[in-house]
Amino acid sequence: MRVFVTGASGWIGSATVDELLAAGHDVVGLARSDTSAAALEAKGVTVRRGDLDDPVGIRAGAADADAVIHLANKHDFDNPAISNKAERAAIKAIGDTLEGSGRPFLFASGILPVDGSRPVTEDDPSPFHGADAPRGGGENLALDYLDRGVHAVGVRFPPTTHGAGDNGLMTTLVRTGRKKGVAGYVGDGKNRWPAVHRSDAARLVLLGLEKAPAGSLLHAIAEEGVPTRQIAEAIGHALDLPVASIPAENAPAHFGWIGGFFGMDVPASSTRTQELLGWTPTGPTLLEDLSTGAYSHA
Repeated sequence: MRVFVTGASGWIGSATVDELLAAGHDVVGLARSDTSAAALEAKGVTVRRGDLDDPVGIRAGAADADAVIHLANKHDFDNPAISNKAERAAIKAIGDTLEGSGRPFLFASGILPVDGSRPVTEDDPSPFHGADAPRGGGENLALDYLDRGVHAVGVRFPPTTHGAGDNGLMTTLVRTGRKKGVAGYVGDGKNRWPAVHRSDAARLVLLGLEKAPAGSLLHAIAEEGVPTRQIAEAIGHALDLPVASIPAENAPAHFGWIGGFFGMDVPASSTRTQELLGWTPTGPTLLEDLSTGAYSHA
C-alpha cells in the first residue's frame, strides 16, 4: 500500500515508518523541516513538506494514498487549545478526503482514566467530544467517519512510549530529578502508569493497518500499570538520587506541567488488542529502560 504518515519523523512515527518499509509498503511522510525531510528521504520515504497547520497539504497527501496513519501532534502543553485545534483540523481534513473510499485511517489517541477501580479497556469509549475537549475530541470525531465510508481505527497510546532517545514524559521526570536533586513521586506512589516500548508500539501500528477491523480501538499497552513510586525509584537508582514522596498539593510546583499527570492512576489493558492482532510486546520494560541507561541523555 501507499501509506501517508503524519508525524513520520517523530518518536513513534519514525519507528512506524521503519516497520512499514520493512513490510514492503510505499511510505509518504509529512515533514515540516529540512532535517526531517532529509532523514525520511535517507530511508527511501517520499517526502511531502507541510505540518498540521497546512490542511490543504494534508488533504493532498491523504487523497494520493491507499491508507493514512495520523501520528503528528503539536504537544503544546503551555497552550493545549492550540494542539486541540490542530488535531481536530487534521482529522477533519483526512476524514473528509477519505469519505466514501473505505480506505484505512489509523489515528493516535490516548489512554483515559475510568473510575480507578479497574484498567481501561478497548470497550471504554472516550468521554471527550467537541473542539474544547482534550485532543480536540479527536477520537470521537474520527470514529464519526465510520458512517461516512472511512475505515477508521484508533490507536490509544499510554502516557509513556519509552526507549533510548525518548524526549517525552519520562525524560521530563528524569530532568526534574536532576534539577531538584530528588526522584519524586506523588503521594504514596501507588497510582499506576501504563507503558509500552517504542518498538512494540510501532509493530502494533503496522498490525493495525493490515489487520484491524473498522471501528477498532487498539491499546498500545505492554505493561498494564507501573506504580509511580517504582518509576521514581528506578530514576533514583539510575541518577544516584534520593527518592521522596511529593504531596499532591505540591506536585505542580515540583514537577511543573507534568505534575497533574504524574499523580493520575490510569491502568490500562491490551488483552483484546493482543488477541485481535496476535500482538505480543517483546521490548524492554519501562523500569528496565530507566535502570539501564536509556535516559542517560536527559
